[in-house]
Amino acid sequence: MSKNTPLTSVNSLFIAKMQTSMSKKILAISGSLRAGSSNHAILRFLSTMAPKGVSFTIYNNLVQIPPFNPGVDHEIPPVLVVELRNLIKDADGIIICTPEYAYGVPGQLKNALDWTVSSGSLVDKPLALITASTGGENAHAALLLILAALSANVLKDATLLISFIRSKMDGDGNITHEKTRESLIAGFNVLLNAM
Repeated sequence: MSKNTPLTSVNSLFIAKMQTSMSKKILAISGSLRAGSSNHAILRFLSTMAPKGVSFTIYNNLVQIPPFNPGVDHEIPPVLVVELRNLIKDADGIIICTPEYAYGVPGQLKNALDWTVSSGSLVDKPLALITASTGGENAHAALLLILAALSANVLKDATLLISFIRSKMDGDGNITHEKTRESLIAGFNVLLNAM
């Protein structure tokens, strides 16, 4: 910066930089369609950790996304698909928190991810993956492959497999297992720092 730069310009640049750094968006997607699920509880817990200036949105329209059909994925895809793609595109960071169903990725989550292939919405997007289920190993491994195919920036230190999640929560969905809480907070901080 030149020593002749007016102070007002310096202040304007500083304020613009601060506003840019303070207006960050996280989009959180639960692989469970049940509002009272462990996965929703984890996302609600993480939302309380979001610092000032970071908006945290939990996406609740997964159940309404139509079945993936490459034949209609053209100039005018379904409205809800466009909405999801735009939410992903506009987010600075993504969190996916999902259970495992029948040793695999829940169908509605996989369906939504399939709709992002042609749009490239997830390319290079910082992403935290949390698989919280009874077991979870198979869904977790499958999602890592799927997200790699979508070129998402899956953050290794924000990737958690939490088995037997129900034993780590109370009846109200509060996380009572201290190590799990610490791991979630640490992973969330990794995502924040990558945004």
